[in-house]
Amino acid sequence: MALNITFRQLKVFESAGRHLSYTRTAEELHLSQPAVSMQIKQLEESVGLPLFEQIGKKMFLTRAGREVLVYSQSIGHLLEEVEVVLDELKGGSSGTLAISVATTASHFATRLLADFSQRYENVTISLDITNRKSLQTQLTDNLPDLVIMGQPPDGVEVESEAFMVNPLVMIAPANHSLVNEKNIPLEYFEDEHFVVRESGSGTRGAIQRSFDEKKVSFHTGIEMSSNEAIKQAVEAGLGLGIVSIHTLELELETKRLAILDVTDFPIQRHWHIVQRSGKRLSPVAQAFKQFVLDEAKKFILLPK
Repeated sequence: MALNITFRQLKVFESAGRHLSYTRTAEELHLSQPAVSMQIKQLEESVGLPLFEQIGKKMFLTRAGREVLVYSQSIGHLLEEVEVVLDELKGGSSGTLAISVATTASHFATRLLADFSQRYENVTISLDITNRKSLQTQLTDNLPDLVIMGQPPDGVEVESEAFMVNPLVMIAPANHSLVNEKNIPLEYFEDEHFVVRESGSGTRGAIQRSFDEKKVSFHTGIEMSSNEAIKQAVEAGLGLGIVSIHTLELELETKRLAILDVTDFPIQRHWHIVQRSGKRLSPVAQAFKQFVLDEAKKFILLPK
């Protein structure tokens, strides 16, 4: 059976499949709701099977709908790659750049992007600052051009390059009794309850691995979903914390927090620039990647 379907139908269906709402699809694609319904109806007639089903007030994909959604997304990605290839042939330095950044890296990544945008004034930059789980989902779905994060995710085929060391340090309130101590044994903190990132974050995993390697117990006191919250909690005296030194510029400068001198610290990690394996980068994305590899270090500002 030959399918008589159009790219327009697949584009409308892909949006409807993501939103499970004709109304939101119409808003996203700037179409009327009847136009969306018509495109979906024509696609269903061509396929010969219903793609959606209404149960109560909720819309769901049928089994056929789930299958068609996977292929429509793949076709959409291929069309995007065609645009990239054509842009390469034109040798253009304009277009769009979709960058996703781990929350821990946002402090230097925003400055880095600001400098890059001044060099490429005709480029429209889309920036998403989010957690590790979301970055993994985005890479799986091949959504961003490039991702700046710590350890590249498992279970997704990616290409990554390390571009800068990312030390994790132990922090305390500036008036903590251990601030002036030197070479504090890690075992001293065996019964300490730390303020840490949520389970699944890259920082949390690196901390747990480091303590396990030293055979020192690591206990969680309070879990926080952001580094800003961790710093505020530590400053308030709710416990010690372990964060990237690159998130501490303001707190160290204003002496609101202090880094403890602990043996086996800092925990050395790296920042990586990551893309989905096989992804063809546009000239602008290639330029940004090289910019990160060459110049990222100069955007880190820490007190001497």
